[in-house]
Amino acid sequence: MTATSPVLVSTYGHVATVLLCRAPHNFVDVASMTALADALDALDADDNCRAVVLGSQGKSFCAGADFSAKRGGGAMFDTPSLYGQGMRLFRTRKPIVAAVQGPAIGAGAGLALVADFRIACPATRFSVPFNRLGFHPGFGMSCTLPRLVGPQVAARLFYTGERIGGERMLELGLADELVPDDEVLVRAQAMALEIAQSAPLAVQSTRATLRLGLADAVQAANAREWEIQQPQFASQDFLEGVAAAAARRIPVFNGS
Repeated sequence: MTATSPVLVSTYGHVATVLLCRAPHNFVDVASMTALADALDALDADDNCRAVVLGSQGKSFCAGADFSAKRGGGAMFDTPSLYGQGMRLFRTRKPIVAAVQGPAIGAGAGLALVADFRIACPATRFSVPFNRLGFHPGFGMSCTLPRLVGPQVAARLFYTGERIGGERMLELGLADELVPDDEVLVRAQAMALEIAQSAPLAVQSTRATLRLGLADAVQAANAREWEIQQPQFASQDFLEGVAAAAARRIPVFNGS
């Protein structure tokens, strides 16, 4: 990747590390999601790569999409294209360990859920605040989140937009390990190395079996999500949700 690319790829032995490079908060857009999908596709084609670490530079793992530009009702980015690139991530073959070193919010939470494993720390913050912003969840999370934590926990996280820390993520099964703040990337790379020491064809075929049908299910869920989201993006509740989030106040919704 070039110096101006939104992602940076490095390799050490059979482990590749892919970092989002839009510090401090790594907001996603079509360009960054396309670069990420392209990077993972290239690593799929690289027989030397056996496991991937997904992390980021800056304060946040990924703070999601920046909706501030939609406050006037205009589209900040091409949402269908963003989702289209995001769905590509679920069709890659190599196991992924996410190093979630800070906030993973909205689409950033969805990005963390693409991974097979998540390493968190006390500074990690996970939230799916779509309903609190006035619209339906996206990024296929109506499929991926309940698959991981169960429908009851997923419903609570969606309905309330609650922001949980690394300790709570570990309790719920959202995180596989909790480590000190400055060790997240190193531990994710160590876990990826442990995976890479197993037979690659066996690992990839086992992963394919464990995730059988997942990519199709996520894509179908995302198609439904987008169908529902479109009119909600034009609603007064969405404008209020975004304005309230920017002002750090509780939104006052009127259901229209």
